Amino acid sequence: MARSKTRTPVTADPRGEWLQLDRQLCFALYSSSLAMTRIYKPLLAPLGLTYPQYLVMLVLWEVEGQSVSQLGQRLSLDSGTLTPLLKRLEALGHIERRRASDDERRVDIFLTPQGRQLRQLALDIPSHLACASACELDEVIALTQRLTQLRQQLNKAADAAA
Repeated sequence: MARSKTRTPVTADPRGEWLQLDRQLCFALYSSSLAMTRIYKPLLAPLGLTYPQYLVMLVLWEVEGQSVSQLGQRLSLDSGTLTPLLKRLEALGHIERRRASDDERRVDIFLTPQGRQLRQLALDIPSHLACASACELDEVIALTQRLTQLRQQLNKAADAAA
C-alpha cells in the first residue's frame, strides 16, 4: 500500500504547533553549532587543532596561567572533558601544566613558545568565519551579544530549577 504524502496534524491543540522541529530554538542552535564546527574544521586543520582545542587556546591567548577550574568555568566544561583536551594540547607542545606554587592541588596552564606562535596562524580564522556567515561585523557582534544574553538567562533558569 502506498504511503500518503499529505501530513495529518497530530492534534488540534494549537500548542502542538510548537512541537514542530523547525520551531525549536534548541534545534536551531544545535544545528547551527554543527554547521559552525564544519566550517572550523578545514580552518583549524593547518593548526593541527580540533574545535574544542581551539577554544582552550583562545582562552589561553587571552590570559595564560589560568587554573584548570578557571578554564573549565570559562568554557563551560567539566574536568572530565577538559583534562583530556589539555593532555593532548600538552602532547602537541602547545601548553604545559604546572602545579601552583601556593597550592599544589591546583594545576595552572601556560602556553609554550610554540603555543604562542600558533596564535599568529589563527589570526585570519575569524575573518573566514565572518565571510562564511555572510553577516556584516555589526550583525555578528549583535548576534554574539544576544546569544550570550540568552545563555546567561538559560543558566539562571536552570540554576533556579535545580
